[in-house]
Amino acid sequence: MVQVVNALSFDIEDYFQVSNFEALAPFERWERFEPRVEENTRKILDLLAVHGVQATFFILGWVAERFPGLVKAIAAGGHEIGTHGYRHRLVYTLTPDQFREDLRRSIGWIEPAAGKKVQGHRAPSFSITEKSLWAVDVLKEEGLRYDSSIFPVRHPRYGIPGTPPQPHEIRPGFWEFPMSALKLGRFKLPIAGGGYFRLYPYRMTRWGIRRLNRRALPAVVYLHPWEFDPDQPRLEASLQARFRHYTNLRKTAGRLDRLLGEFSFAPLGAILENYSGRLENHWVRR
Repeated sequence: MVQVVNALSFDIEDYFQVSNFEALAPFERWERFEPRVEENTRKILDLLAVHGVQATFFILGWVAERFPGLVKAIAAGGHEIGTHGYRHRLVYTLTPDQFREDLRRSIGWIEPAAGKKVQGHRAPSFSITEKSLWAVDVLKEEGLRYDSSIFPVRHPRYGIPGTPPQPHEIRPGFWEFPMSALKLGRFKLPIAGGGYFRLYPYRMTRWGIRRLNRRALPAVVYLHPWEFDPDQPRLEASLQARFRHYTNLRKTAGRLDRLLGEFSFAPLGAILENYSGRLENHWVRR
């Protein structure tokens, strides 16, 4: 039986660095918060080691600067290393020069710690949109091989609805690995990551991945270290922000453990290495 190999990824940031908490925890105050990213990321590494699975870790440069040993441990586990920018700034709030500087700064801290070249990028909060597609050209110019930031949905903060659902060359020699969304009639349903992974019942995530795989599409599962930390400090954000951030944190680890036992996964770069570029021919494992 042919089995599609799905993409597994983690955006390595701390609980106070998310976009929903930006007003409460601006960059200038990050040093005042209790760091928990190292402990939580090591929980992920332990779980992946149990299952013998490698993933892509998109690491915030600020984290790599302060926890180089963590970056080294991720690389030592055979995982792919990518960048999540330096200070978690929404791409469409930056100029191209500011984005390039932030990108270079992040890579400057990540690569020496990892001992590996960064080839992939994920924008904070998927903030490569129609008005910031220029970022793709910057990424290519800076020597990266792919991006995984574009969500083919409509959302107040992110999304390019017309994006193809499969990995594709968005520029010659440069790939976009879009986030997963199911087309249900005229509606597109985000699936398989972050808040969607925690808020949907597990069976819905499983159903969505199976449906994508039946169409020979690899799902992109993405999670964050803080989603494995139900005891993290609570910030007094809006009700909506707290709902999105704190709901079902106690279920994340168990759900991922179950998912790893039911589906095949690999880093994004490994999937692209084996991807033909033809829409009908996705990477599969026999």
